[in-house]
Amino acid sequence: MQAEPKKSLVGEEYEVEVGPVAHGGHCIARTEAGQVLFVRHTLPGERVVARVTEGEEGDRFLRADAVEIRTAAKDRVEAPCPFSGPGRCGGCDWQHAKPGAQRRMKGEVVAEQLERLAGLTPEDVGWDGTVMPAEGDKLPAGQVPQWRTRVQYAVDADGHAGLRRHRSHEVEPVDHCMIAAEGVSELGIEKRDWTGMASVEAIAATGSQDRQVILAPRPGARLPLVELDRPVSVMRVGEKDGGVHRVHGRPFVRERADGRTHRVGSGGFWQVHPKAADTLVTAVMQGLLPRKGEMALDLYCGVGLFAGALADRLGDKGAVLGIESGKRAVEDARHNLADFERVRIEQGKVDAVLPRTGITEVDLIVLDPPRAGAGRKTVEHLSSLRARRIAYVACDPAALARDLGYFRDGGYRVRTLRAFDLFPMTHHVECVAILEPAAKGS
Repeated sequence: MQAEPKKSLVGEEYEVEVGPVAHGGHCIARTEAGQVLFVRHTLPGERVVARVTEGEEGDRFLRADAVEIRTAAKDRVEAPCPFSGPGRCGGCDWQHAKPGAQRRMKGEVVAEQLERLAGLTPEDVGWDGTVMPAEGDKLPAGQVPQWRTRVQYAVDADGHAGLRRHRSHEVEPVDHCMIAAEGVSELGIEKRDWTGMASVEAIAATGSQDRQVILAPRPGARLPLVELDRPVSVMRVGEKDGGVHRVHGRPFVRERADGRTHRVGSGGFWQVHPKAADTLVTAVMQGLLPRKGEMALDLYCGVGLFAGALADRLGDKGAVLGIESGKRAVEDARHNLADFERVRIEQGKVDAVLPRTGITEVDLIVLDPPRAGAGRKTVEHLSSLRARRIAYVACDPAALARDLGYFRDGGYRVRTLRAFDLFPMTHHVECVAILEPAAKGS
């Protein structure tokens, strides 16, 4: 006998007291029946009417939006962005919170993930619990940092550029994204007709005037003639291979950080906040304190930001091995680091390439893994290399906490942890953890 289908609760409304912030840009509340609600557009301590956006009877949790604020928190502000709010643009999570409150909530999430997934307190990791704003981002409530140097616009059926709604493929047409960097906004993407395109990514490099758009056409569509408000190079996403190909202009942008220029091709990875690359290099180098002649690894090295910073400080007798899986990123890293004779970049996945190198000992390690983290197998291998210090750069506090637990199993302790608000208005936070052999701190 077939079980009856569960009843959808989408559209149901509950008046709830809002509890703590949780990882993911929402807060936790409970219905009178005890069902957990993950509620967006609210703040801890508020009383709200929450409307369910996802979930069925009997689910472990429901997702919901706060559609009416009965009792507001003192940290609430009117969202500066007209496209923010329930059912609207999903690009920002905290437009309705004061900047200081946003950073405080991010700190609470990092602390909660460390405690829950690794059993670590802020004291255990040498962290005072603060999340630091990037230079120039400390603005009064109501003002929004224009930090996003890379914006991927979705295109609706009418050819209007916009941004995706939260957990949806639906497009919210916008005439201006408030967190877009000036170099993106001045292109005028939102004013153009993009019929036939699925998405348009705009990139405004930091430290150069390079501007680039990457067009992803719908199947069978022809590329439009791209005429924007500023000079721009144009790339397209291949229909068959998914690769990024040059249409006209340079196939790369030049990014500036740590006193060096870095070529970043084909929409390759680079930190999105204009101050992020320098902020993270400084935190990593202050934590590692590289010495002349040392041997270092830079894992998930991208176009060579940390490898270059290390090579610069390790001197002629030092050596750096970078490992990166992206073919184009490896080409860019080799180009960017061509001045350093004792830097080598290998292509492939870290867990496959590192064992093949035959390296059994290093002095320093930097790892900046993707959102999923490095994982137990890679951390076990790194722990066996007996580095005197390891710098772990993390964009996801859950993955960081899990991996720090694995490093502890491998004989390492966290010497310091620093957290940076490099994604204002969103729930994302960047952390730099510096580890050392536990014996030193015992």
